[in-house]
Amino acid sequence: MKQKTRTQELSGQNKIWTRDFLLICFANFFVFLGFQMTLPTIPLFVKELGGSDQMIGIIVGVFTFSALLIRPYAGHALESKGRGFVYMTGLAMFVLSIGAFSFTASMFLLIIIRMLQGIGWGLSTTAGGTIATDLIPPKKRGEGMGYFGLSGNIALAFGPALGLTLVGIIPFSQLFLICAAFGIVAFIFAAKIRYKAVEESPHKTKTMKFDIFEKTALQPSILLFFITIAFGGIATFLPLHAIEQNVSGIQLYFLVFALFLMLSRTFAGKLYDRKGHIYIFLPGTLLILISMFLLSWLPNTMTLLIAGSLFGLGFGGVQPALQAWAVDRAPGNRKGMANATFFSSFDLGVGIGAVVFGQVASFYSYAAIYMASAGSVFTAMILYLFLVLKVLKK
Repeated sequence: MKQKTRTQELSGQNKIWTRDFLLICFANFFVFLGFQMTLPTIPLFVKELGGSDQMIGIIVGVFTFSALLIRPYAGHALESKGRGFVYMTGLAMFVLSIGAFSFTASMFLLIIIRMLQGIGWGLSTTAGGTIATDLIPPKKRGEGMGYFGLSGNIALAFGPALGLTLVGIIPFSQLFLICAAFGIVAFIFAAKIRYKAVEESPHKTKTMKFDIFEKTALQPSILLFFITIAFGGIATFLPLHAIEQNVSGIQLYFLVFALFLMLSRTFAGKLYDRKGHIYIFLPGTLLILISMFLLSWLPNTMTLLIAGSLFGLGFGGVQPALQAWAVDRAPGNRKGMANATFFSSFDLGVGIGAVVFGQVASFYSYAAIYMASAGSVFTAMILYLFLVLKVLKK
């Protein structure tokens, strides 16, 4: 009887789908749904207010750089103030800022509110990833992070298409209030989570004056940076590129992208746990590279959807594998900072991509954005080969 109880305990310790893991997944879904609805519609909102392509890049860049700057603080606060404090604060700021879009009619106010939104997003996403990491058994981290990522991916499947559809029916002000309502639902789910207590380090270490990243997470984070430069180009300018090319189906692009991203997540996490990132990264980035070339060409809707499927398959495998890689190597009391470092590279890639590609679109064309994105993805592939060969030589 005792043996059976012990077996049940071990089984419970290796269980991914616990009550709290479900709650963090639901919270993550709703906050991502509210965010994804604004992703393709904010550039259209800026255009309606009279903004240029450069201004669109700045508006997107302000958001991502604000998230980037707050993430190191979020990483420290997760280990000192606790998971719940950081997560709930971030969600509250995110909800209030999105709701404030409904009452914004000037570029200056929009920039200020986007800064606040970026801070809330940086706090909530850094905390959300760390909370999920706490709840997933270490031996199933790749698989578990893949499932956690699915909660955001499902939102990605419906959010952009829903946002673009609603924009054609209701004013932007009502759209943003709906997005804020989804954030409130996320807040309610988050309030029910039993958060892990702050973990004390087993040995004292000197606190660095400028402790803004976790060094063990740098390699996967740098690789993610070059990949998310391409993501920034898609998220910010693809709706405008499709309009310019007279190609319909942009709503379907985001749906197809998300569906194939979810498909990839069903097997990529398990493959990472068994074989490591070497079996995922290069095949995934190759698919992303091909997708960028197709988007630059973009002769018709079929090409758009094929590009979305390839990007979804590639990114759906690469992103959670890199995140698991970043977290696995970090000490127990530095998991929050590892996630902060990882997401900071995501923000930096999207932010730099948005700002630079705004200039590229202004001086060249939207098509040129995706050729430049292909170059960034290829850089990540070369850098990865260098890192792998360096390890093999040791």
